[in-house]
Amino acid sequence: MKYKISAYSTALFSTWINVEELNLLIDAGDGLTASLLQKSRKIKNVFITHPDRDHLNGLPQFVQLNSRDGFPRIYYPKDSGSFPAMNSFLTKFDPHVSLSSWIGIEDKSRIEIKKNIVVEAIRNEHVKSPLGIHKSLSYKIFEIKNKLKPEFLSKSGNEIKEIVAKNGRDFITEKVESNILSFSGDTPVDDYSKWDGSKVLMHEATFLKNDGDTQIESKGNKHSRIDEVLQMVKEIEIGSLILNHFSSRYSKNEIDRTVIKLIDELKIQIPVFLVYPGEIKRDILRTKPINE
Repeated sequence: MKYKISAYSTALFSTWINVEELNLLIDAGDGLTASLLQKSRKIKNVFITHPDRDHLNGLPQFVQLNSRDGFPRIYYPKDSGSFPAMNSFLTKFDPHVSLSSWIGIEDKSRIEIKKNIVVEAIRNEHVKSPLGIHKSLSYKIFEIKNKLKPEFLSKSGNEIKEIVAKNGRDFITEKVESNILSFSGDTPVDDYSKWDGSKVLMHEATFLKNDGDTQIESKGNKHSRIDEVLQMVKEIEIGSLILNHFSSRYSKNEIDRTVIKLIDELKIQIPVFLVYPGEIKRDILRTKPINE
């Protein structure tokens, strides 16, 4: 299934990602509700990666317009004090937003957002913090299905019915998880294995491979460089790649030239999609990949 993913992502300015079928929002930068309009009302779960302003400045208007009993549920890195402070301020400013839920989570937290759809939080190293302190997270989305165990695949329908009647359905099935979507958030490239097996990976690529880029970091926080991202993608198995969070210092043509050159050099075969600085990209997976 190609999920309807729409996004805006420009480093330092604003990032938000909406997965329409899952009623899901990742990050909530400026312009979120003005871009989604009534569609923002469908969002039930919001996962914020970290407390930089370009990833949360859209929250005040979003919760003001969309708070209702128990929704939206806003998940954030549990050791970041910015979110309780924002919730406290917004509740005083617009008392009805107290209907929304704000929930701190940590590495390996798992939240079911729909039947058989689970979001798992993964610690990343964008914001430097000791182990056990959670201030910056990536997210992986899993679909969980019950499948027949291999030893029962050759059984007939009547045999299966007899086994289920005697032992119950759980005896013959096992849960199988599929990593349908992954979102890196702001992060340096580190452990390749965390993204291996993702059907769709959305990964930040703040910097192109230019001299001096690696020396430029926001408040000491760490980001990824496009050549590092594509080198990682070459060495793991994913279905599609969406690149976002480019610095606005780069033009669309400069980004295209750099990405295409690296794709050719590294012989990347999977579809690669780009979210350009300053542009909303709607229904990304149904647009034309840069390498088609």
